[in-house]
Amino acid sequence: MIARVRAGEPEAYAELVRAHTGIALRAAAALGAGADAEDVVQQAFVKAYCALGRFRDGAAFKPWLLSIVANETRNTVRTAARQRTLVGREAAFVEAEPLIPESADPAVATLEGERRAALLSALEKLSEEHRLVVTYRYLLEMDEPETAQALGWPRGTVKSRLNRALRKLGRLLPDFRPREGGDERG
Repeated sequence: MIARVRAGEPEAYAELVRAHTGIALRAAAALGAGADAEDVVQQAFVKAYCALGRFRDGAAFKPWLLSIVANETRNTVRTAARQRTLVGREAAFVEAEPLIPESADPAVATLEGERRAALLSALEKLSEEHRLVVTYRYLLEMDEPETAQALGWPRGTVKSRLNRALRKLGRLLPDFRPREGGDERG
């Protein structure tokens, strides 16, 4: 696909944009872009297009793009006049992709909402590097090599920071239990 874009085929880049917009929006929202998530993603796609000459042949596009989204989000948050609130992040993240089906039992939906709010609150208390690695690995469901590529860290660094971040989350959320029937990442 990248070769087609480099060969001057604009529809090829449009296909890449369509294929990666959803995860890029979720990443921007999860990393704090809030209401600016769409603007961040649009700017990230423009920067990615301009930087395609530096894209390494054979590399995965998604982690490369998400590293640009993370940088754009960081720049947007840093230059914002006010600090994004947890409520703003939660609303933006929920708008990016509905997590609880409308048909869900109201009690289950309420419990899931409380769990999510507690998790996001705990994530806010982590250092930026720990918040990033947890977000990429679990909220964006990237595997370890993709997480390492997106963050520009060696895989060993991803493993060690993820381990430390999960231990800190465990201390911050002592009553938090994985969902019934779900895996430990839930």
